[in-house]
Amino acid sequence: MKKSHTNWNVLGGGSVETAPFCVMGIVNVTPDSFYDGGRHATADAAIAHALSLAEQGARILDVGGESTRPFADEVSASEELARVLPVIRGLVQAQDKRPGADRTEAPPRYPPCISVDTYKAEVAAAALEAGAVIVNDVSACRFDPELKNVLADKKPGYVLMHSLGKPAIMQQNPRYDDVVEDVHRFFEASLNELTKAGLPEDRIVLDPGIGFGKTMAHNLALIANMDRFAGFGRPLLMGLSNKSVWEKLLGAGMQDRETATQAATVVSWNAGCRIHRVHDAKRTLQTLHVASALHDARRSGAK
Repeated sequence: MKKSHTNWNVLGGGSVETAPFCVMGIVNVTPDSFYDGGRHATADAAIAHALSLAEQGARILDVGGESTRPFADEVSASEELARVLPVIRGLVQAQDKRPGADRTEAPPRYPPCISVDTYKAEVAAAALEAGAVIVNDVSACRFDPELKNVLADKKPGYVLMHSLGKPAIMQQNPRYDDVVEDVHRFFEASLNELTKAGLPEDRIVLDPGIGFGKTMAHNLALIANMDRFAGFGRPLLMGLSNKSVWEKLLGAGMQDRETATQAATVVSWNAGCRIHRVHDAKRTLQTLHVASALHDARRSGAK
């Protein structure tokens, strides 16, 4: 087993300290977001929302221009770029307004780093040029193999996520021999491929892909067994915010999924997950502060 590292190196020599926890705020610049229904689909609205997430304490802002919810349709690279580039540039301008601005630090309203949520090489390359320092890829470079070359050349932070095919088909009867062990083998093989291609391991974090080609039972098993992936020595990320698994489990509509999100966040944190991709940064950070304080109290005891 490798020693577990909490530091995540990103493009430009910066890094994100993920311990004891780190929140990645979701910035959807799409008209068909499952969560907000396109409320932040304009650049100005998305930038304002992103800065609000930063004020709440998000250490990373993840900007996405294509919905990856189950059964979502693909969009062209040009359309995706038209959505995300103005937002990334606007956030970089907000960062640069601070004297001596350093994107690896996190004062209020100025996020430490910007992530682009894409699987397309063309979009990733342009977003990194515009100021993003992380690529959050739901495909593990399988949908656009050219992305691997962009990663090797630019060496950004990278979210390696497990999924079963593209969003339009991934929920069509997903099957595994053992979902936890199958995802573990996937991480092992993918890490080897990426490092051989030229992306340093210290740029990679691991995401089991909740809701991406998994049944409710698969999702619950992965959340509860995140510690199985600690042996890779890389920070673990989970995106379980308001996912449909909570509707299936509780019969809860969108407005009632947040309680389940917070409960599962505590379970995943206790199992070793340190990076949490969420819609509500403030509430998640409050949850994690309580979980961390209780964990520390259990270890040290009261004197």
